[in-house]
Amino acid sequence: MSATLFERLGGTEGITKIASDLVDIHLQNPVIATRYINAKSEIDAIKHGAATFFIAGTGGPNVYEGKDMITTHKGMNISDEEFNAVLDDAIKALDKNNVGQKEKEEVLFVLYSMKPEVVKV
Repeated sequence: MSATLFERLGGTEGITKIASDLVDIHLQNPVIATRYINAKSEIDAIKHGAATFFIAGTGGPNVYEGKDMITTHKGMNISDEEFNAVLDDAIKALDKNNVGQKEKEEVLFVLYSMKPEVVKV
């Protein structure tokens, strides 16, 4: 039996690190950092939400308790440029954590599949 994406990304510990790095990279990205200006005190909660969403979405335990993607992003008017910046940041976070090419492609496929639930909803 082949390992799940969750397992190949290092399980809860590995994904939590990737998600934390991803949010840190977002905070430095001028295309999307302004989205976080009013959330500075909530960064730990954002990291936790990203990690648990990622854990559940990659075949790990269903520990995500947040809102669905449409509810989360409704009214934010997220642009294609911002969405692409998130994908670029995801690649950086995956590279930082020495994730293999196959796993990077799988993660990007999953993220890109959520575009209709994020952009201009």
